[in-house]
Amino acid sequence: MQQAITDYYQRYGRGEPATSQITAYRIEDVVTDDAFPHVRRDFYKIKLLCDAQGILSYADQRVAVQGCALIFVNPLIPYAWERTAGHETGFACLFTEEFSTPQLRTTSLAQSALFRVGSVPVLFPPPAAVARLTHLFEQLLAELPSPYLHKYEVLRNYVQLLLHESMKLLPAVPVLGAAERLRAQFLDLLARQFPLASPYQPLLFKNANEFARQLAVHPNHLNKVLQATTGHTTTAHIAGRLIEEAQALLQHSNWSVAEIAHGLGFEHSSNFHAFFKKHTGHTPSKYRQRLALLS
Repeated sequence: MQQAITDYYQRYGRGEPATSQITAYRIEDVVTDDAFPHVRRDFYKIKLLCDAQGILSYADQRVAVQGCALIFVNPLIPYAWERTAGHETGFACLFTEEFSTPQLRTTSLAQSALFRVGSVPVLFPPPAAVARLTHLFEQLLAELPSPYLHKYEVLRNYVQLLLHESMKLLPAVPVLGAAERLRAQFLDLLARQFPLASPYQPLLFKNANEFARQLAVHPNHLNKVLQATTGHTTTAHIAGRLIEEAQALLQHSNWSVAEIAHGLGFEHSSNFHAFFKKHTGHTPSKYRQRLALLS
């Protein structure tokens, strides 16, 4: 098993195209933390950790883990595992979005309750659930080397069962009224656009009309709901998030001001300058210079 993991790492770590969209392994078979290619960023991951003691960092969250935990990793969200004691056992399954079944991809897998931004990426299954999940992982591992012609359909079914068993562990979702549901949908749609990955992939939704169109409501209705449920207008929410992202990019990226402006959806840098100064009291260049002096 260790040799298979090493071979996989040596091959795909060099950027060669993957011949499979799924793999799995036992955690205890990995001798060192870097024995498996965690650099692969196109795989979703489900991990069942037992005897675990550590801290999971996921986006801006830090979750203490002790005992058995079920962890879900979205390839677009940074994560890290910091062991504080012992050495965990368990299983890991990695698969691409393309591998998952059409039933699981009625919406993007990244927006499912297990993997979406803002959800809790760790569940703590009771012993009975650990036993069921362990059985499924064992069955999946046994099927991987099978010569059976349709084994990938079988593997998809095991992944689907793993996800369904996991979703059974999610807390009950409260029933939301129409206004609360629209508020949640807007805030989720807004949050999903960040952080920007490239200045050459600008925001899809930049103003209140575009958000309202995507949510299939009138702009005035969206604005009224947001004012009633959050105390802020649609435009204020968008502007606040744009400023937050602009400040982060000015501080942590080497993008030019023009590139940041383009990525944030401004057609002209001058419009971005005026927008940024209106909300912060500084031009983007002056803001970046001040940060450089303070560092």
